[in-house]
Order: sequence, then structure tokens, then C-alpha cells
Amino acid sequence: MTDLLAALLLGIIEGITEFLPISSTGHLLIAQHWLGARSDLFNVAIQAGAILAVVAIYRQRLWTLTLGFLRPGSGDGTHSRDYGLKLGVAFGVTAVGGLLVKALGWELPETVTPVAWALIIGGVWMIAAEHFAAKRAAVLGERETITWTVAILVGIAQVVAGVFPGTSRSGATIFVALLAGTTSRMAATEFAFLVGIPTMFAATAYELLDLYRDGGIGQENWSALAVAFVASAVTAFVSVKWLLRYIQTHRFTAFAVYRFALGAALLLWLPAGE
Repeated sequence: MTDLLAALLLGIIEGITEFLPISSTGHLLIAQHWLGARSDLFNVAIQAGAILAVVAIYRQRLWTLTLGFLRPGSGDGTHSRDYGLKLGVAFGVTAVGGLLVKALGWELPETVTPVAWALIIGGVWMIAAEHFAAKRAAVLGERETITWTVAILVGIAQVVAGVFPGTSRSGATIFVALLAGTTSRMAATEFAFLVGIPTMFAATAYELLDLYRDGGIGQENWSALAVAFVASAVTAFVSVKWLLRYIQTHRFTAFAVYRFALGAALLLWLPAGE
């Protein structure tokens, strides 16, 4: 297999799995076992492609939130400003927590065993969260409001997802929002994806700065990186669009079952040190 084809496949895998609640880390772990490990810069680049796809999908929403800060006196502006502040709080909690985790050096290795167990435990978490959210919705009705408590917990969930590879950042944030009182799947997903934009941009910039300082940028295959970046952006756009339609009429149960199967496959088929 050529290097360009391998890069294309890795970009597609990243794009499909980054925002679905199934863990891009687990899938890339399997893919790189067969296609070869890639540089940190390559992994940063394909993640950036996925982020840009979400920016494109939510461009109108982002513009509305921006106008809300510029025109806070209007009715819609007040709502947008409140929502934007909650996004800012969630991102701030993540930033502080992430820097603290880095300072403490607290990070699990991206090897089979922790990733596989995170996939399985995350599947249980997803089923439980949606079950309790459905019970609450049956009593109180569908709640789309993002409270300050939800915003803070979403920020914490992003830190947890960063510490435990295989957790899935999107899965952790969506389901903590459901457990904390936002019973609408669409509302919880939108907030999780929107707060992921500054979070992932900041993480990408931080990693790029580290690579630049360590001299890890100059030895890259730029053609392969470009192919993977474009593939990631295009497939992320398609997968997120599909997910937003899917959850209008379906629960996340299928993703939980898939996580169980993938976690079991990782434990059974790949060496523990991979």
C-alpha cells in the first residue's frame, strides 16, 4: 500500500470517528496497527481537518452567537450572549483543567487495554445517560436549556476525555449534558460540538507549538499530510451532518453496542502493548 493511500484511509477514519461518540483514538489505534504509526504532526493535522468541518456546519450558529455579543440588548442577542457565555465557561473549565493535568503529568498511554476499557465503560455510560434522560423527559418534557451546571460539567467531561484515551470527547460531553438535565439530544449534541470548536483549536495550537519547539515539524511528508487533512475534513462534514439527522429520530443505543464490540475486539485481537 502506498503512503498516500494509507494517509487517505487514516484521514477518512479520523473524519468519520472524531465527532461520533465511538472514539477516534480507538479506531486510529487499530488503523495504525495495520497502516503504520504516524507522526504527532500528522495526527494534529487530521484532527484540525475535522474541526474545520464542524465550523462549516455551524457557521450560521456561530455568526448568530457573535452578533449576540455585538448586540446584547436585543431579545435574541440576550439569549445568544447567555449561550455564548456558557460556552466560554465550559471552555474555560477545560482549559484550566487541561493545563493542570499537563502540569501534573497525568496521562494514560494510548495502548490497547485502557482504550478498550474506556470504550466499554463509555458504552455503559451512554445507555445509562439516555435512559435517565428519557425518564426525566417523560416527566418534565423535553428540555433544551443549557444551564450553568451543564456548562461546567461539560468542561470537566472534556478534561476527563483527554486524560482517558478511548472515552470519546463528543460522547463524554453529550451524555454528561443529558444526565445533568438537558433532555434534548439535539440541544446536548449542539452544545458539545460548539464547545469542541475552541477546545480542539486550542489543543491543536498547543500541540503544534510543542512540536515546533521540539523540531518535530521539518521531517513530514507534506503530500500525505495534505491528503489526510482534506479527507478528514470532508468525511467529518458528512458524518456530523448524518449524525444530526440520525439523532432526531433515534437514540444513541447503536453507538453503545458498537463500542462494546470494538472494545472487546481490541482486548481479544491486538497485543496489549500496541
